[in-house]
Amino acid sequence: MRLVLLLLRKSLLGFWRAKAAVAITFLVPIVLIYLFGHVFGLYRKDTGPTGIPIAVVNASPDPAATQLIDALKAEKAFRIRTVTKLADGTTRPLTEADARAGLKNNDYRFAVILPADFLSAERFGLRVKFLSNPRNEIEAQTVNGILQKTIFSNVPQLLGQSLRQSARHLIGEENLTKFNRALANAYADYFNFDREETFRRLDSADFGFGDLKHLPSAKPPPADPNLRRLDTAPATTTTTAAAEKNTNDVFSKIVKIDNEQVAGKQVANPMAARMVGGYAIMFLLMAVSGSASTLFEEKSTGIFHRLLSSPVRPGHILWARFLFGILLGLVQTSVLFLAGHLFFGLEIFRHAVALLAVSLSAAAACSSFGMLIAAIAPSAAAANGLSTLVVISMSAIGGAWFPVSFMPEYIQSISRCTIVYWAVEGFTDVLWAGQSLFEVMPRIGMLLAITAGVMAVALWRFRKGKLFD
Repeated sequence: MRLVLLLLRKSLLGFWRAKAAVAITFLVPIVLIYLFGHVFGLYRKDTGPTGIPIAVVNASPDPAATQLIDALKAEKAFRIRTVTKLADGTTRPLTEADARAGLKNNDYRFAVILPADFLSAERFGLRVKFLSNPRNEIEAQTVNGILQKTIFSNVPQLLGQSLRQSARHLIGEENLTKFNRALANAYADYFNFDREETFRRLDSADFGFGDLKHLPSAKPPPADPNLRRLDTAPATTTTTAAAEKNTNDVFSKIVKIDNEQVAGKQVANPMAARMVGGYAIMFLLMAVSGSASTLFEEKSTGIFHRLLSSPVRPGHILWARFLFGILLGLVQTSVLFLAGHLFFGLEIFRHAVALLAVSLSAAAACSSFGMLIAAIAPSAAAANGLSTLVVISMSAIGGAWFPVSFMPEYIQSISRCTIVYWAVEGFTDVLWAGQSLFEVMPRIGMLLAITAGVMAVALWRFRKGKLFD
């Protein structure tokens, strides 16, 4: 027993001295729990995304359109954009052409158009256009659901105005005013209502619909499945489906939402176009950073001493390792995208030039990251632990796993400093939006800028370190 305890003590001390193992065991799970907590809203009362940019174009002169825009602005999940900035610094209201151009440029991924016939006197109900560039399926479904909830929650107030416009179109403004005055007098005479207040509400089409959304929603007690009313027939699946269909038909007549997808319609497998790029960059980071940590093994085996005894200089070794990381990353991404083509029908050959350019710049950024890890870590074990922590964190906040918009705005700002974010955006621009090499150059430029900055820091750390001593 004593020997067992001694061996246990030795194991515990050895584990505690291995800082990389401690970090992987404790720090990595804590970081992931923190990030997932933000994604699923565990740190705030209101769950769901926040600050998703949505363009709103108001082409309707009706005040009801402004009322709906105010309701959209009050929704915490959205960040509404109604104006565009001109070259001279001034702003003007967005047009539908502006919204379509912004969707194509990925300035935002959703737009709501309130057309000129948003409320028409010739028909009853509302008409709204919803334009989308659904690069991420989870985000698109969430936005669509919240948008419909916001619109339908304000429908009761807007319906009164729709009824007023229809009545004015049928009988004229003067006759409508006389009718409302007579109706107000009748309510005052027979029900003791305030005459002027009743007329004001009738004339402004406020029929009390606005109070409906403020009523508490009482939940009925659960019904016993074995009991039913004697004056009703047993419910059937067909009856339920028909009732749901009738309800949907009624709502579709009250609120007509014209959905239009402005990008990605030509993609054969949309989910693969969104998913493969994210996982490709994550595994690329893991492979290249692991390759860079082999510098420590080459030092311990004496390879550096033999190389440095020749005309080879430390800079030659580092640049050779950097170029090897680029080649390894390029081959790995090619294999992964080819697998996506074989398994999911991912269209890679039609965009081969742009995809190759993004892959090359992403591989360079990942290789520089691996060099930085090797430059600041004291040992191979520490390098592996640090790279695991940073790669998983960057993948989580950079958009490789779930939409960046689901995280708080300060984390969204941090995500734009990661390799994963710009690589995922670049791959999605090519595979989803079908952008050309010229159009994807801003993403490539960001990846190359990250490469230059990270590589400069890595070389400076190598000169200050003891790797080649």
